[in-house]
Amino acid sequence: MNLLTLSIAGLRDNRLTHALNCFLLALGLGTVTFLFLFGGALADRIVRDAHGIDLVVGAKGSPLQLVLSTVFQADIPTGNIPLDEAQALLRNPMVERGVPMALGDSVKGYRIVGTTSDYLDFYNGKLAEGRMWDQPMEVVLGADAARGLKLGIGDTFVGAHGVSGNGPLHAALPYRVTGILARTGSVIDRLALTPVESVWKVHEEHSHHTGMEADMPAGQAPPREVTAMLLHVRTPLAVVTMPYQINTQTRMQAAVPAAEAARLFSLLGFGLNVFRVIAGILIVSAGLGMLIALISRMRERRQEMAVFRLLGASRGQLLAIVLIEAVLLTLIGAAMGLALGHAAAWAMVKGVPAGNALTEMSMRWRPSEWLIPAMALGVGFAAALFPAITAYRNEVSVALAENPG
Repeated sequence: MNLLTLSIAGLRDNRLTHALNCFLLALGLGTVTFLFLFGGALADRIVRDAHGIDLVVGAKGSPLQLVLSTVFQADIPTGNIPLDEAQALLRNPMVERGVPMALGDSVKGYRIVGTTSDYLDFYNGKLAEGRMWDQPMEVVLGADAARGLKLGIGDTFVGAHGVSGNGPLHAALPYRVTGILARTGSVIDRLALTPVESVWKVHEEHSHHTGMEADMPAGQAPPREVTAMLLHVRTPLAVVTMPYQINTQTRMQAAVPAAEAARLFSLLGFGLNVFRVIAGILIVSAGLGMLIALISRMRERRQEMAVFRLLGASRGQLLAIVLIEAVLLTLIGAAMGLALGHAAAWAMVKGVPAGNALTEMSMRWRPSEWLIPAMALGVGFAAALFPAITAYRNEVSVALAENPG
């Protein structure tokens, strides 16, 4: 007796109900799959973007906003700080190295970042083609920025005032592309990097045309400012002590990216928990639906099971038939759920601008996804347990006597 063939034949008899239960199970497991992909990709991106950056020093305000705007390039900067005060931090013996960052402009949604070539060391950035900048108004593009802007070596573009890209264009001062970086999977893939002097030059021109220099004494150069200083310190103790010193003794503030990332996850946690609850409801609903369907089928198949016994089937084989049916249903639901979860992740990457930061999310298989078929099998076994026991206890004489004709 081929138990698998008998189980498949049993599923065909009530295919509409089984299809509905599989669909409900797939929706729940698909939601869980998407949460695994999204949460894992977001965690990986945060770790990569903040790698080696122990402290961020910038203008006073929200520390989370400071970290989001400078490390993750995902918010508006809190303001600027004087260059001389920022450079004074580099003389602290606890600081191993520091990189200035000047923000304020963008090009078609890609941020223009004034910095030094040392900024690439945080992400092991390497040139794929061209060269690094030699002078102001030269720029090196990240891999995603170059592809999105459709720019190559020697091409020029103009930036727009503001990190959102909706401000006036700086048409008088175009940038020229000298290099394109190899893809790193980090924040620099989406940036246009240029010397800090480029940002100063562009905004001096902007101030001149808007009359912002009217109150400045004749012949006096505007004060040099940067948005933030990214620091890598020598010891873990510096991460604890330096923020307090900077926050209390200077006009600047220091934020710890690791701490702010944990805070960000706690803020996102509530929304993710809502989706987990919805997924749990769908999975439990599918399990209950499967249980009801199997119980109903067992009542209809009492005589069929009795005939199997007369043909030589054991009680254990009858129990196995019901369990195999449940396993087949749940495996189908698990496969559909995994496909739905990856399809939703792919749609987010392609259709939502913010999803571009998680480009590998839809394709990468994560170890946690092995829990999906395990969860499905757990639901299937739980739903099939009572019907399987009923089939095991089915008495041949009683079942046949119910409908002797």
